Amino acid sequence: MKRSLVLLVFFALLFTGIGAYFGWKQLAPVAPVNIAVASLMQQTLPDSAGNSRQFGEWKGKILLVNFWATWCPPCVAEMPELVDLQTEMKEKNLQIVGIGIDSPSNIREFAAKYKISYPLLMAGMEGTELSRQFGNQAGGLPFTVLIDASGQVRQTYLGRLDMSKVRKDLASL
Repeated sequence: MKRSLVLLVFFALLFTGIGAYFGWKQLAPVAPVNIAVASLMQQTLPDSAGNSRQFGEWKGKILLVNFWATWCPPCVAEMPELVDLQTEMKEKNLQIVGIGIDSPSNIREFAAKYKISYPLLMAGMEGTELSRQFGNQAGGLPFTVLIDASGQVRQTYLGRLDMSKVRKDLASL
C-alpha cells in the first residue's frame, strides 16, 4: 500500500511536470524571424538629395546595407568597389544602401562630389543604434549587413570589405 502510494505520487508529479512543460512551451512567445530586419524595413530616412526613402521599397531584394561616415577612411576607400558591385549586380536583384552616420551637410557634400550610384541615406547617430541591432555592439565603421531576398541576415562584416568574400557570399544566395 505504501509503495503504491509512493508510485502514484511519483507518476502524478511526473505527468504534472510534463503537462506544465508542454503547456508553457505552447504559450511561450515566438520571436519574430529577425527583429533587426523588421525594424530596418520600417525605417524612413532622408537620402542625400533630401527625399524620404523607406526601406520597405527594397523588400524582396538582396540588400547590402553599409553603415559608413565621411570621416572614416576605410568607409570612403570601399565606396568605389561598392559602386562597381551595384552596377554589376543590379540586374541580379541586389540593392546596396549606404546609411551615413554623419551630419546631413557632410553626406550631401560627399554625395555630390563622388557621384555614388546607390542610395545614401542620412541617419546621424541613430544609425549607430540601428547597426547595433545587427550585432555591431562596438559601433565600429564601416559595418555592412547582407540580407537575402526573404529578409534573413546572411552575413555581417565589420571593417573594410573584402570584396572577394562579399562576392562569394552573394553567389551563395
